[in-house]
Amino acid sequence: MAPPMKQMSEAQRAYEARRAAKAGMSLEKWLASKEKEREAAQKAAEPEKREKPKKPGLFSRLLERAHKPL
Repeated sequence: MAPPMKQMSEAQRAYEARRAAKAGMSLEKWLASKEKEREAAQKAAEPEKREKPKKPGLFSRLLERAHKPL
């Protein structure tokens, strides 16, 4: 797992600290949970890309029909 914190500015760190306090978590725990959610969303999006084959375009279909015998 990549480090959850990149170089954050003080303002970003304060913002995330407020969000963590609102959720009742420590800042480190909050950032770790955000990282896990981001990775889960990324993994969930990957299969969609691979599963759907691309439909042939207009010109591909026309060329295919042109090569078929009458």
